[in-house]
Amino acid sequence: MLRYLSAGESHGPALTILLDGVPAGLDLVADRDVDPWLRRRQGGYGRGRRQAIERDAVRILAGVRAGRTTGAPLSLQIENRDWGTWQEVMAPEPGNEPRKRALHEARPGHADLAGGIKYGHKDLRDVLERASARETASRVAGGAVALRLLEEAGVQGAARVVSLGGVPCDGGMDWDRLDALDESPIRSFDEDAQDAITDAIDAAKERGDTLGGVIEARFRGVPVGLGSHTQWDRKLDGRLAQAAMSIQAMKGVEIGDGWRAATVPGSEVHDALYPGDGAPERRTNRAGGLEGGITTGEELVVRAAMKPIATLMQPLPSVDVVSGGAVDAARERSDTTAVPAASIVLLSMTAMVLADALMEKFGADTVHEIRERVVAHRAAVEAYVG
Repeated sequence: MLRYLSAGESHGPALTILLDGVPAGLDLVADRDVDPWLRRRQGGYGRGRRQAIERDAVRILAGVRAGRTTGAPLSLQIENRDWGTWQEVMAPEPGNEPRKRALHEARPGHADLAGGIKYGHKDLRDVLERASARETASRVAGGAVALRLLEEAGVQGAARVVSLGGVPCDGGMDWDRLDALDESPIRSFDEDAQDAITDAIDAAKERGDTLGGVIEARFRGVPVGLGSHTQWDRKLDGRLAQAAMSIQAMKGVEIGDGWRAATVPGSEVHDALYPGDGAPERRTNRAGGLEGGITTGEELVVRAAMKPIATLMQPLPSVDVVSGGAVDAARERSDTTAVPAASIVLLSMTAMVLADALMEKFGADTVHEIRERVVAHRAAVEAYVG
């Protein structure tokens, strides 16, 4: 129902986003609804010099008129402000093959070598330009639109860090203090862990190393019944996991208690049901808002494990793909960590999947129709038992 595509390279002129299936009548203003999420993606302790160059802002090219979506596909664009210094290297015109920034030294952990072999590239820049995490700005722009659509259905999303560099910083979720996440350099409510984490980031930067962590996307107000148990590709947990794992540097994903649930008895895993004023209620949410591939109405909790960034300033041993000789891996401008920023990307990707599932269940041509159908559905859920 909601389809997302993007195009663009890290050092090309711009990133382009297409969103098809956005219903008509959604209030959408770029600097109010999208740009703040782009700024959040650029924040966080440990980011590199690229963030001082880019000041991401989206330009709406199609699908919105007078501040409202028309039902036509949305076309969005994010300018790469570094394009001016890369024009000669990245020019699409033939006859002037770029050489001065060719990259032959594959970086372990990056897409360089596998992509070079797959597509026959010896200049690995033809791989890294698209594989770069710069592409995630496109995902955040698309996710911002999805978050606006979810908001119309009474769904709110938040992104935070729960561990960075091996230091836990869960601190519990507090929906009344979301501004504190924007103010935190590590995007966490856990102020007690902040100094230990920033010290670890400083030490890693001094060593020329990088750090990973665990991030969380969380949604409240999710209607019961999004997704389905009937086919493998309709299960919402599978769709969310695929979206999370598609993000650069993600190596694991869990929903709710996830990995912990594999280590304890079932009595400590499953969420017991109790009579409520309307529908049955749960007093725990270890399932993370999903049972059998279907949303339960509890908070939806998706966590992902991000490995350390593959570009190291103290590079690992590698191979020159032209000469075949031993070399140090290439060094591109990079971050010491991008874990806080990655939480925004996770929220964006999961928001697009959730908005797609919302459209699948309440599919309509206009936002007004969706709102009406969600209200009616919530009333039906309350009347389900008794």
